[in-house]
Amino acid sequence: MRLRCAVLDDFQGVATTVADWSPVQERVEVVSFAEHIATEDELALALEDFDIVVTLRERVPFPASLLDRLPRLKLLIASGMRNSVIDYAAAERNGVTVCGTGSTSTPPVELTWALLLGLARGIVTENDALRANGPWQSTVGADLHGRRLGLLGLGKIGSRVARVGLAFGMEVVAWSRNLTEERADEVGVQLAGSQEELLATSDFVSLHLVLSDRTRGLLGAPELALLKPTAYLVNTSRAALVDQDALLAVLHEGRIAGAGVDVFDVEPLPADHPLRTAPRLLATPHLGYVSQNNYRTYYGQAVEDIEAFLAGEPVRRLG
Repeated sequence: MRLRCAVLDDFQGVATTVADWSPVQERVEVVSFAEHIATEDELALALEDFDIVVTLRERVPFPASLLDRLPRLKLLIASGMRNSVIDYAAAERNGVTVCGTGSTSTPPVELTWALLLGLARGIVTENDALRANGPWQSTVGADLHGRRLGLLGLGKIGSRVARVGLAFGMEVVAWSRNLTEERADEVGVQLAGSQEELLATSDFVSLHLVLSDRTRGLLGAPELALLKPTAYLVNTSRAALVDQDALLAVLHEGRIAGAGVDVFDVEPLPADHPLRTAPRLLATPHLGYVSQNNYRTYYGQAVEDIEAFLAGEPVRRLG
């Protein structure tokens, strides 16, 4: 009997076309779900007849309470090699092997700059006006050359964002709790004296940190109050790095020039979520990792994970 594999959150309907599933098609039936399944009860019902589940990033939590309700599940594949919403102990207890896939940091770097440039040059406002026969020019763009770009985090993504900023002729500074002057020098940027100094002096601030107990709520109301009224904030990392209520407040009150956001406290964003109508906000539906090459890697390596599991030699195990 063929095993059944569920592919979650296949919003674009491309999971079975961007990768070659033929190596497992005789042994595995693949079913993709184009709509997000929001609740644990709905997930338990939808997945009860599946042996394998492929999930994207950290959108769908797999806590013990869900894994305990999926006795047929034997293989859980998550895109990327880090996932904080899977209970690995519960997976092991239930006999579920958890595997990951490769991923590249290039797409979120590119989206960071798409948001930053979109904000700085009023791209959406001007495009909407042009297509609606509205005013011919209504915004005055913010220059990048000679302005200060402040980066919270200088890892793989942050360092690539920094190099693009330097290419634009920006003054780039960075800060994180463990960032050293040697690492900053290696990338060619300045080490800020403190997070507060970075926030208060930067014209553009972009977040590139891993979410942890230490970084959760890193930017709350006191920190956002340090930003210049002409400053822009970009977050393509994790929503919980920034207090969402505090962000909404500074946007509505015009205390910053704008924000570019690709990550949210609830995803997909509910229809009545206040960020959908917030002023001075350029938002995208978590597109940071969504690119052709990344999807080829995710789903291509998911097929490899399934092949290896069926052969009794799982690869890229997580947990």
